Amino acid sequence: MDKTDPKTVQDLNLTSVVQTLLQQMQNKFQTMSDQIIGRIDDMSSHIDDLEKNIADLMTQARVEELEGENKIPATQKS
Repeated sequence: MDKTDPKTVQDLNLTSVVQTLLQQMQNKFQTMSDQIIGRIDDMSSHIDDLEKNIADLMTQARVEELEGENKIPATQKS
């Protein structure tokens, strides 16, 4: 086949277009994947913060409960 043959030129153009489209799709998927991983990392950090806050609140509630028990007169304790 001759490179100047219209069929060959058309095939080369089509191949080039398909390669370009595949590269664009790969780039978009990579960008989306990076964004998803970034959001998962953010969510993980938020969950860690929430767990710490819950643990702090539970500790604080226990301390307040113990302080409250110490304030109750001995006659009212059961």
